[in-house]
Amino acid sequence: MEFTVEKTEIRDLLIITPEIFKDDRGFFTESYRKDKFTEFGLDFEFVQDNHSRSSKGVVRGLHFQWEPPMGKLMRVTQGAAFLVAVDIRIGSPTLGKWIGVEASVDNRKQVYAPAGFARGFCVMSDFAEIQYKCTGTYTTNKAESGVLWNDPAIGINWPVTDPILSKKDEVAQTLADWLQKPDSKNFTY
Repeated sequence: MEFTVEKTEIRDLLIITPEIFKDDRGFFTESYRKDKFTEFGLDFEFVQDNHSRSSKGVVRGLHFQWEPPMGKLMRVTQGAAFLVAVDIRIGSPTLGKWIGVEASVDNRKQVYAPAGFARGFCVMSDFAEIQYKCTGTYTTNKAESGVLWNDPAIGINWPVTDPILSKKDEVAQTLADWLQKPDSKNFTY
């Protein structure tokens, strides 16, 4: 099986599409294979898998964690969603830049964003299930945070104007606020 790897204008942020074999019975694909990922420079261990289901119009994010650092490989397994990653690495030439990818159960696109990126998604179908492999385990301490989904300094072109948000995401900080905090130094380019 092969994977198509698309580099983006933001260093270290990749769009990965696995090969899909279809016939009258359905399809088969490998969503992750360590030896293949190592070939294109993603040589790390995934230590946690997460699975989320949300309704149309839900925006989750933009979330990140620094202790332990957490990279994520995101994919849609039911429905369709707009997957987003924002570079929040101090000193990065693309600090504050974002990539958004329409991913679905049909196109099988995946987004890999290492630690130092805020990530989120918007559900575009009646519902969607998003799964993501993580390079760090989730902690409930004060080593995780978020950036406001509609921070005007970032300017994400979300496919929704009146999203359904959690209370936490409604009051998230701006990127400028985050960059003033001492913990932001955990993400340097």
